[in-house]
Amino acid sequence: QVQLVESGGGLVQRGGSLRLSCAAPGRTVSDYAMGWFRQAPGKDREFVAGISRTGASTSYTDSVKGRFTISRDDAKNTVYLQMNSLAPEDTAVYYCAARFPPAATYAYWGTGTQVTVSS
Repeated sequence: QVQLVESGGGLVQRGGSLRLSCAAPGRTVSDYAMGWFRQAPGKDREFVAGISRTGASTSYTDSVKGRFTISRDDAKNTVYLQMNSLAPEDTAVYYCAARFPPAATYAYWGTGTQVTVSS
């Protein structure tokens, strides 16, 4: 099993920023394509951002394009989600996820970190 550890969630005012971090102790994060998902109360879990193993390719859901940036730092064995211009609609539990290509689905998940954006 791959254990994912998230950090960086919290409470922020509308328009503020947060940076989420994800690591996999005992694993090499660069072995995996990584993603961030979120789930708001009463809503389905949705894809937010993804990054390839090399970091050469990224993808985002439309609602966060231009505001969120996913990146990875091999030296720190960490994947980040920089979130800027946060809005209350971004309030959710954010989950780090990993998949091992060529698998098309994310098989490994963190336990989530709460992001709350106040007005």
